[in-house]
Amino acid sequence: MRIGFGEDIHRTTNGKPLLLGGILIEEGPQLKGHSDADVLLHAITDAILGAAALGDIGTHFPDNDEKWLNMSSSYFLETAIKLAKDKGLKLINIDATIKAKKPKLAPYIGTIRSQIAGILAIEIDDVSIKAKSNDGLDAVGEGAAIAASAIVLMEETASNK
Repeated sequence: MRIGFGEDIHRTTNGKPLLLGGILIEEGPQLKGHSDADVLLHAITDAILGAAALGDIGTHFPDNDEKWLNMSSSYFLETAIKLAKDKGLKLINIDATIKAKKPKLAPYIGTIRSQIAGILAIEIDDVSIKAKSNDGLDAVGEGAAIAASAIVLMEETASNK
């Protein structure tokens, strides 16, 4: 078994919509970033790459490379899981937390779980997503940023042992 941890944070802007977990949330706020700034998919991508000991998202998709400008974070996640599979690893489950003052994320959690499960070709029951507000503390709690953290469990496949 291998465990990977990832986290990310992006500043908010006054624009709309918010892209989070591969879905659009019309009420916003938008996130600033070189790619599409999907903070949750970035954290999960880093967790998968970490479990596979393959570096981090910046190693594979550097933010100083115009090739990745406005790129879909779903592509990053799809690439990370392919690299992990190529290394003989199977994703068992994901546990992730989103930290945002707004919007309230409870109505979107089921759709986000379903979207991530679809991207990774795993069961929805293997994707846990939680949301926290940070109670007015720090940049997240003040609404100036949205953050996410994720942990994944992966196992070596029989052909890799």
